[in-house]
Amino acid sequence: MTPASSVDFDRAFQALADPYRRSFIERLSRGPASVTELAAPADVGLPAVLKHLRILEEGGIVVSDKVGRVRTFRMRPDGLQLMDRWIAQRQAEMNRAFDRLAALMAEMPEEEND
Repeated sequence: MTPASSVDFDRAFQALADPYRRSFIERLSRGPASVTELAAPADVGLPAVLKHLRILEEGGIVVSDKVGRVRTFRMRPDGLQLMDRWIAQRQAEMNRAFDRLAALMAEMPEEEND
């Protein structure tokens, strides 16, 4: 991982570290929403919602558009790919380790109980 992609990676995971931000992502995965729509079910003030959304945007997970006075957020189509690839790599490494363990165990003679 290059230093630049490491920064992007860290921002993406930090963006997901907060339950409010994860709830915004869950809502946005169903389609775009205005700041007001996203803030309605949250029990925090509008300035806090805007801060959370900015962190998600800086993490590369969401994008926003402003038309008139309404700012609308939506998921980036590739917003979660960086994390998906990282997790898939860890799973592949773990599976290879289990495959090696299984192969070693298969080579060991079984003990007989008397």
